[in-house]
Amino acid sequence: MRMLKSLVLLGAMAIAPAAYAAGEEIHLPETRFSSDGIFGTFDRASVQRGFQVYREVCSNCHSMRLLSYRNLSEIGLTEEQIRAVAADVQVQDGPNDEGQMFERPGRPSDRFRRPFANDAAARTANNGALPPDFSVIAKAREGGPHYIQALLTGYEDPPAGFTLGDGMNYNRYFPGHQIAMAAPLNPDQVEYADHTPATVEQMSRDVALFLHWAAEPELEQRRQMGIKIVLFLGVLGVLAYGVKRRIWADLH
Repeated sequence: MRMLKSLVLLGAMAIAPAAYAAGEEIHLPETRFSSDGIFGTFDRASVQRGFQVYREVCSNCHSMRLLSYRNLSEIGLTEEQIRAVAADVQVQDGPNDEGQMFERPGRPSDRFRRPFANDAAARTANNGALPPDFSVIAKAREGGPHYIQALLTGYEDPPAGFTLGDGMNYNRYFPGHQIAMAAPLNPDQVEYADHTPATVEQMSRDVALFLHWAAEPELEQRRQMGIKIVLFLGVLGVLAYGVKRRIWADLH
C-alpha cells in the first residue's frame, strides 16, 4: 500500500505542469486551515462537508482509487452512513458462476468508484485532458490544501492581451494560467446538512481540507506521537541532568 501511494504521488507530480512558466512566481492568498501547524487537527465538520463536495461535484471526473468507503469512519461517518454512501454506486464484480462480470451495489470494503473505465475514456470525456486522481493530490501539489483552495477560487476573465488556447480557461493561480478544467464550483451547488452557506469560498475550503485528510489520514496521530516523544525526551533530559548534578555533588 505504501509503495502504491508513492507511485501515485510520483505519477501525479510527473504530470503536473512545469512550475510557473517563464519564471513567473505565483503567490497564493493567505489562508489558514485547522490542519496547519504542529498542533493542527482536521475539523471533522469541514472534512465531511468537503467529502460531500467531492462526492457530488468532483467525483464526476476525478477518482480517489487509494481510498475505500470504510475509511470514511475516520472523518466521523457512522457505519450506516458509510453503507448508504457505498450502496449509492454500482461497482463491477465477478466473475459469477457463469464466468460473467456483473455490477452490484457498493460495499464499505470497496474502493471509491472510478468515474471512467480507463484513462482513454477519461480523456475522451474531457477534451483530451486526463483528470488527475485525487488520492494524494494535496501532497503532490506545492501548497497542499492552500493551493487547492486558491485554484478553485482563481477563475476569472483573462487580462487584456492574454491569449487562451482552445478549450482552456484562465486561472490566476494555475501555472501558465491556462487550465483545461472549467470552474467546477458555483454558489449553492450543494446543500449542506448543517446549513452552512455553500459559497464557492466555503466549498473550496471544505473540499481542500477533505483532500488534505485523504492524502495524510495519519497526520493527527503522527503529530500526537511526535509531541509525546518530545515531552518524553524533555523529561528524560531533566532527570538525566538532575542525576548528573547529584553524582558530581557527591564526588566533590
